[in-house]
Amino acid sequence: MKKTVAPVYPKPKKDQPNVLPLEGEIDLHMSPNVAQSLRRMTSKRPKQLIVDLTNVTYVDSSGLAVLIEAMQDVQGYGGRFGIVGLQEPVRAIFEIARLDQVFQIYPTVDGALVT
Repeated sequence: MKKTVAPVYPKPKKDQPNVLPLEGEIDLHMSPNVAQSLRRMTSKRPKQLIVDLTNVTYVDSSGLAVLIEAMQDVQGYGGRFGIVGLQEPVRAIFEIARLDQVFQIYPTVDGALVT
């Protein structure tokens, strides 16, 4: 009998409730969980929402779509949305899609929260 594994939903850290740290690959399988986490966060309408991609190794088109949707939601109510910690492989994906010109990208969470 095959075990079913509960889906993993990324959660913000308790000390930084407006920062969502992600890790691994944000692909077709993980994107729905990330989307649900981001919707939960945006429903609270934080002034600033930061997605930490420091530990993300890959993002596919479904992951990019989730990030774009969250950014649009946050901007829609007048908040600020930022991405931090793009590692080189992920940065290249953002550049190819020209999303480096769309998102506010910061090197660190602290740098994003200060501005």
